[in-house]
Amino acid sequence: MTLAKRLTMISPPAGWAAMAFVPTKRKRNTQPMTQERNQQRAGPLSAGRATSTNSEVELDKAKSNKNRTQGEECPQENQPEEEIPKVPTGPGPYFYISGSNGAGLVNIYCQSRGWQRIYDNRREDYALKWCEIKCRETYYHFKEGEQLLYQIPNNRVLTSKIGLLCCLREQERVMKKISRSSNPKLLKMEEFFPESFRLDLKDERNAFFKLCKEEQIWICKPSCSNQGRGIFLLKDPAAVTTLQAKLRSAEEHLLNQRVPYKAPPARIVQRYIHQPLLLEGKKFDVRSYLLIACTAPYVLFFAQGYVRLTCVSYDAASDDLTVHLTNQHMQKKNSQYSQLKDETVWRMEHFNNYVNEKFRKTNGLPKDWVFTVFTKRMQQIMLQCFLAAKHKLDRKLGYFDLIGCDFLIDENFKVWLLEMNANPALHTNCKVLRDIIPAVVYESLDLVLEVFNKCLKGQSVLPLETLCHFVHLYHEDAADLGQKQPSKLSPGQPTGQFLRPQTGGTSHFGQSPAKVLENSSEELGCSRKKAAQKDLSTNCPNYTSRAALRPSWKHPLSYHRARGLFTSSEDIKRK
Repeated sequence: MTLAKRLTMISPPAGWAAMAFVPTKRKRNTQPMTQERNQQRAGPLSAGRATSTNSEVELDKAKSNKNRTQGEECPQENQPEEEIPKVPTGPGPYFYISGSNGAGLVNIYCQSRGWQRIYDNRREDYALKWCEIKCRETYYHFKEGEQLLYQIPNNRVLTSKIGLLCCLREQERVMKKISRSSNPKLLKMEEFFPESFRLDLKDERNAFFKLCKEEQIWICKPSCSNQGRGIFLLKDPAAVTTLQAKLRSAEEHLLNQRVPYKAPPARIVQRYIHQPLLLEGKKFDVRSYLLIACTAPYVLFFAQGYVRLTCVSYDAASDDLTVHLTNQHMQKKNSQYSQLKDETVWRMEHFNNYVNEKFRKTNGLPKDWVFTVFTKRMQQIMLQCFLAAKHKLDRKLGYFDLIGCDFLIDENFKVWLLEMNANPALHTNCKVLRDIIPAVVYESLDLVLEVFNKCLKGQSVLPLETLCHFVHLYHEDAADLGQKQPSKLSPGQPTGQFLRPQTGGTSHFGQSPAKVLENSSEELGCSRKKAAQKDLSTNCPNYTSRAALRPSWKHPLSYHRARGLFTSSEDIKRK
């Protein structure tokens, strides 16, 4: 049984408002409003074999699932009868979770505050909704300034390959017109983003096919996919010619169709970085996090993640994609994964020590290059990508997002951004991830709640009492907002009402629910109540106390602050 499943089965501590778990029978229903069942049953998609380098075969295999990759509609399927919990009878607040990614951790976090979980996506009285798959219905009844909703509706402008590419290109064009000297801290695209072409645009396709005549390696990716699905390499002119013929044939077929025809998924090709830095002979990348804690105004944070390595040594000529793609979903396809699972994920401290020992002297690197130069560059790239897309993102008070950002380092220690991922994997299937992922989820929700409540009260966002592991990256002040507010709440509107428990009753902490809410955004972050810690430790064996998650001076983010390194966008500018 996976950790996520075990977490969701944990019994709530004594004293919490009772939830009736008497099973009831649900009849088959294919109405559109029953999408919550499909969401809850949705798990990671299985991918086909990815070991072939034949582009024609891979293009045929990589058929898109629009519902899951773009998140615009819920999959509608006939589902068998199933048992579901009854509606909770307590006073709330209520939270709703769909999908399995991070569900156990979010469930523990919310229940530690005395909140109650609901299982009906049609209910409109939730305080927090955390959905793995985006559905139109999820956003229909969202009440701005009253509820919290995970995943910005159109985050694909930042997290899809084509969306990010378009934003960066637009930013590059603007910077060329107004002179880059006006903002010298902005990087040129070629300084951090691999050369890329869109295959859905004829001019770009032709430019790419004209360019790649010689022996070069390119990587072809679907625009709206993850976990390595649909990716293949173009390693020689023959593979490129095959791809060209395939695309031309598809285009001609589309033109000749007299009935609606579903076009193949949009793709990009990127220049493959064939000389990556290796750790113990293996290829790796670094997963870090960008938290958009609030969109009105924008408040951003950065968090260190972990290093992802392949199971086997790197060989640029290999046809095995598990040699080239480092994500855990792809590595599970390797026959050695079960034996090497814990070795495929490193802590950032381990990575820093390895670079100090192996590369510092020979490459002339400063001490602790990982926690100084590399981390600063990651933050700079993240912020630049966000600034390129921020004017396109949907903005309402209550939207928030946690984005996984993947970086690769080449043998010259140049840092490349590979992609930005919506709904990043929050699984804890190895020791390092069990230590890192809970801290990321818990502090993300701490910061989201604190910022949300301060915005409702008209208070200054800074300083933040719940800021522990994360680094404040960007804060949009009133001057940035100007005259055009991204959202205006109606005068006298009862904001934040679904975050307020009803009067009467007692909370998990033995206080009135209203008092719990007051404490939840201000005191239950870095200084979480000792009673809550003790109760959760006793009743939730897999829960890690906030005290245990609090950074020591050896923690990378605390290390930054202790050395006086950047902690905000202003610090980045000064550096």
